[in-house]
Amino acid sequence: MSVSPASTQFPVRVFGGPTALFEYGGLRFLTDPTFDAPCTYPAPPGAPALTKTATSTGTPAGLGPVDVVLLSHDEHDDNLDNAGRALLADIPLTLTTTGGGERLGHKATGLADWESIELDRPGGGTLTVTAVPAIHGPGTREEVEPIAGQVIGFVLTGEDLPTVYVSGDNASLDAVREIAERFAPIDTAILFAGAPRFAEIFDGGLIVLDSAQAAEATQILDARRVVPVHFDSWSHFTEGRDELEAAFAAAGLADRLQLS
Repeated sequence: MSVSPASTQFPVRVFGGPTALFEYGGLRFLTDPTFDAPCTYPAPPGAPALTKTATSTGTPAGLGPVDVVLLSHDEHDDNLDNAGRALLADIPLTLTTTGGGERLGHKATGLADWESIELDRPGGGTLTVTAVPAIHGPGTREEVEPIAGQVIGFVLTGEDLPTVYVSGDNASLDAVREIAERFAPIDTAILFAGAPRFAEIFDGGLIVLDSAQAAEATQILDARRVVPVHFDSWSHFTEGRDELEAAFAAAGLADRLQLS
């Protein structure tokens, strides 16, 4: 498969937080929809509160048609908020975790790790979306999921199409290595970053990659282009644009980083 330089890659529109829109194989994909106004969400007992601090750079009404939502998980408001839930009713297909598929209803399909689904392309042919591992905290899945819930990422592939990785809220470089073994090199990686952490859980450990880990993930994946998301607009992020730029520069990967 030929690899396109970053300058000619398909555009990825980032809205703040984890939400990004891109067209791939003639279909329009939206990641983790969050469009609520800034607010603090009520937290279940023992869980940290989530505070949105910035307005999204677009609205559901301005998206245009969306064919597929790639939802890394449905249980946290910073990945699926009230406006995002309302939007799902108008989207033909939402791909998410197995548990999320059960909770969200008939338009949602839950995928287990390494499970794939083929989607028809408007011009003929198909593309494939494969669910890939993600762990939303420090430790093994068995240690993390009872506290942070189930999360998945996605890899998109197709004939004459670039390979795209959407990480979801993943903190595990071991999971990235598993993905790389099957799919590297990656043409475009949409990496969730921001080094989020809460004192109340995992002893303040990272629940998604920090900037240096995002750069390391880029190397592991041999990713040609990285579009970071989910590093702004919420109070629990501890690193942002400056740290990402510094980490990628230190790793000699500045030319692969695409910030909106």
